[in-house]
Amino acid sequence: MIIQALDALYGRLADDPAYEIAAPGYSRQKIGFKVVITGSGELVDVQDLRSQDSHKMPRQMLVPGGAKPPGAVTQASVGKKVQLLRNDLPFILGCRVEDGGQGDGDKSLVTADMQLEAFRDHHLAIEQTIDDDHFAAVCKFLRSWSPQQALQHRRHTEWIDLATSQGVFQLIGETSFVHERRGVRSWWDAEQLRMAADTGSPHGQCLVTGADSALARIHEPRIKGVRGAQSAGAALVTFNESAYESYGKEQSYNAPVSETVAFRYTTALNALTEGPQNRKHRLQLGDTTLLFWTERPSLIEDVFARFSSFGTSPIQDEAQDQGQLQKVEAFATALRRGAEASGALEETSSATMFFLLGLAPNQARVSVRFFQRGSVNELLERLRAHCRDIEVLAAPAAGKRPADPEFPSLRQLLDQACPLKGMKPDRDRLPPNLSAPLLRAVLTGARYPDALYSAAMRRIRAGDRINYLRACLISGALRRNQNMEIPVSLDTTKIDPGYRLGRLFAALEKTQLDGLGNVNATIRDRFYGSASATPRTVFPRLLRTYQHHLSKLEGGKKVNREKLVQEILGEIREFPAHLSMAAQGLFALGYYHQTQDFYTKKERGSRPTDQAGHQEKT
Repeated sequence: MIIQALDALYGRLADDPAYEIAAPGYSRQKIGFKVVITGSGELVDVQDLRSQDSHKMPRQMLVPGGAKPPGAVTQASVGKKVQLLRNDLPFILGCRVEDGGQGDGDKSLVTADMQLEAFRDHHLAIEQTIDDDHFAAVCKFLRSWSPQQALQHRRHTEWIDLATSQGVFQLIGETSFVHERRGVRSWWDAEQLRMAADTGSPHGQCLVTGADSALARIHEPRIKGVRGAQSAGAALVTFNESAYESYGKEQSYNAPVSETVAFRYTTALNALTEGPQNRKHRLQLGDTTLLFWTERPSLIEDVFARFSSFGTSPIQDEAQDQGQLQKVEAFATALRRGAEASGALEETSSATMFFLLGLAPNQARVSVRFFQRGSVNELLERLRAHCRDIEVLAAPAAGKRPADPEFPSLRQLLDQACPLKGMKPDRDRLPPNLSAPLLRAVLTGARYPDALYSAAMRRIRAGDRINYLRACLISGALRRNQNMEIPVSLDTTKIDPGYRLGRLFAALEKTQLDGLGNVNATIRDRFYGSASATPRTVFPRLLRTYQHHLSKLEGGKKVNREKLVQEILGEIREFPAHLSMAAQGLFALGYYHQTQDFYTKKERGSRPTDQAGHQEKT
């Protein structure tokens, strides 16, 4: 089913120039430099094609052939690593980078005669079959060039920085590259047809098309862009042990797919992971690389990945034109109103299919974490249910603090379970059992992962703030997993002990701050963990110190604070000895709702404000 969906996607992407999809026999490769020569084959320069910013990203370019085979270069393998009119430094210029061996990072160029010789022999052998004067100039260059010339070149030390990149050829004064010439491409296309006819691969019924075709021994090109997988690419379908084989079939003949389909589905998959449009199809959730697409171009396809990564507010900040803003607003409206507003996204949203594929690294392979498909309407209803379950009243922008996102993203939610690295979440330390289960819960309506709730509660007990996003996580877990009625903002009628005690704790802390001003450690810093887990051991002591703090207040603030505390205590008959994990979540929400209510900005009035510019309710 996955390969079928990707095979169908290839047909759609191949018709869209924005994806620069590779035709059979070609692939998109990272090119870092170009070798500029004259028509007589003399070297003019080696020029850097990488981006000029600090990232030094190679240029993505459509070239003949696939990725270079991985592994070390040996006498037996060197010929297999030769590519038409492109390769790395050892093959094109006959020099490779060698570490100085002193442990100080010094590097130098040494000769690579074997690679240059293999590259030269391959191109000279086909020189007479390619009718192109630019290709002939490359052959002249290869005849005259030697590794010693590379080491003697005045700029050879600058080439060390290009060692990890591949290069291509270009004649001086030309804007196109030699591999893009019509004569070269015509020869290459004819060669691909000849090789397909002479492949010698066994024929059989393709599992995708059902037709009798030449079957692929290995599925290429390799899949790139999956975080944690091999940089040279990994396979989605592979068999490398006899235990996985059956009926005497080796390698990928165990899953018979035609060579054409293998190329189509792997090329489409690479377009999603690292193609020019990958930003709207690919996002990272922990160790899971999530890919999203629809069967036809759609508005939801344009905004889903950004929504899942950044939430609503940052998307609007990034939108560069009115059209993108309208797409974002249409998506947000559909989440608020559900199926009745889906027509703004897609006229045939009930019939348009969406696909979600989660991939994770597994040595030389990529493993499928999950695969989800359904109509766009079904996706919207699942997302809407998720947003309803995690709903908490969002605070508007105040001063330099941005507004809380109306629809928190999956990445923002996962960040709340991450340990901190400095002031930012350390996503590399996110437990691997959180991202995929969270996404599955969102897409299927299943329970949220209990481990995510537990991780968020641990972060709170460790001293992290109960912020808007953690409140969303807790609310979602209690609503969906525990089937509790959870208010989106302060509910003074809710009598659950955990919620009431959280409100009381917030009131006691606010009284301390109002009475004493800034202190080194508030009661939250010192007592939150024990107060939320074992209230009976903490609250009697806190109420005694509360009287001292209350005496520091004056006028109406003192009276109103005492009324609030007495109103909260009125429903508490005794302090529980222990609170369950669910009750601790209610405690956190009660604390959060009451604290937010203290600092809710008023439209009128001139009551004192806290340091963030919010006026306290009285």
